[in-house]
Amino acid sequence: MDMQAAVVPLVTDHRRRLVLFLFLMTAMFMATLDNQIVATALPTIVGEFGHLERFSWVGSAYLLAVSAVMPLYGKLGDLFGRKYVMMAAILIFTVGSAVCGLAVSMNTLIAARVLQGLGGGGIMVSIFAVNADLFEPRERARYQSYSSLVLMASGAIGPVLGGAMSDLFGWRSIFLVNVPIGVVVFAGLIFMLPYRKPHRRPKIDYAGALLLALTTTSVVLAADSSELFGSLVSVPALSIIAVGVLCAVLWVLVERRAAEPIIPLQLFRNSTFGLMLVMSIMSGAIGIGMVNYFALFLQTTTGLSPSSAGGLFVLLTGGIVCGSLSAGRIIAATGRYKPFAVASLACSALAFAMLTQVHAGTSVFVIGAIMAFHGLGVGLAQQVPVIGVQNAAPARDVGAATGSVTLSRMGGASIAISIYGAIVASQLGRHGTSISGIADIEQLTPKMMAALPEAAREAVADAYAGAFTPLFMTSCVIALIGLAAALMLKPVQLPRAGEVKQPKPAAEAAE
Repeated sequence: MDMQAAVVPLVTDHRRRLVLFLFLMTAMFMATLDNQIVATALPTIVGEFGHLERFSWVGSAYLLAVSAVMPLYGKLGDLFGRKYVMMAAILIFTVGSAVCGLAVSMNTLIAARVLQGLGGGGIMVSIFAVNADLFEPRERARYQSYSSLVLMASGAIGPVLGGAMSDLFGWRSIFLVNVPIGVVVFAGLIFMLPYRKPHRRPKIDYAGALLLALTTTSVVLAADSSELFGSLVSVPALSIIAVGVLCAVLWVLVERRAAEPIIPLQLFRNSTFGLMLVMSIMSGAIGIGMVNYFALFLQTTTGLSPSSAGGLFVLLTGGIVCGSLSAGRIIAATGRYKPFAVASLACSALAFAMLTQVHAGTSVFVIGAIMAFHGLGVGLAQQVPVIGVQNAAPARDVGAATGSVTLSRMGGASIAISIYGAIVASQLGRHGTSISGIADIEQLTPKMMAALPEAAREAVADAYAGAFTPLFMTSCVIALIGLAAALMLKPVQLPRAGEVKQPKPAAEAAE
């Protein structure tokens, strides 16, 4: 099998690899920034187009499209080569960005966001797969830590950048700025990224791709049922769940017979692959999924302005930077990634346990320190799931395995966002309805809160603090589930540059 032979890096010249890596990181920053940068501009967009009830779908449409196509892009890269698949993703994303910037209604904007997501999902998957072609396993750990920093940087500066650009140049600029960037990256890949032709005839599993997309879409929509249909147990919600289960069963049956399955089922015979997927889902839930809720928590319970609350995110991002860079270098030196997976989820579980004890009067310095500690935990294992599955999968299935992990991380984030929102809404409905002079606590903006009388402001802060306690408890449980999966990982050591990957006995691979 091709996994038994050392794979020659796609680019051997070190300087060219660095330039190419810079283009890849630019593309990743563009795709991951997009969902964050829109958040602060949404009120302006709604003010122009109306339809407040479709507010959340400007973000959800992008996330849904990204999640649905990730596995398909991974497989297409394995079949046709990474270069042209990634270039197609960048082109789709750039065209989608232009259409978003020229949107004439909320409906056209949401449709354009779907188009953007169809390209954005391909960019994120293809970049990690191209990195696997460019770098040896241990060197890859260091460079993928830089990729993780780009992901976190986009999350940290996105809301601030979106607000500033919207104020200075109008909300359309946050989409149109992607067009020249996309063109530059597209041109760079044409000349810098070599084409490696796969050694097999392309056979696309269209049925598997469609069923997996429908399954993923059903999961995300089911998680949003309380917002979309008013209840998790309504007839539409239960119908979506039934469709999702049916599609999942059909997908397994199709993949068993497919010549080139979207996600080869034999990957699940390796325990590392399954455990890494669990870890990735949980990490997405407590890492990506918590970002917006940290912002809401800070602004409602501490009285900080949006800009001051954003300043505290420097601590969160700083922790992620320290953890990711340190882990990447040590993994590159030792070849061991399991200790970082365990330490990461243990730190996050402890951080959320501490946050359950936070109340409205807690010092912002204490909250900031806990956020930095959580960021350190997130950073320690940011690249572990990708490295782990790429090392465990046969070389021919690296793209599919990478797409699966990236999909699970995004899926975990989107499901968790819905769960967190339902928790906060239900708790506010219980605690926030009896505050004198406030008709609807959920409609309060930070400016409106600051203008309230002292007693009312304290009551609102207490209500939000009470609403967030069960949310942090839920996040702690999620982190503990991920920790259990990390503890069950085998103590694998990554091969050094040029080492041959030894085949595993069938019984061991199936464990």
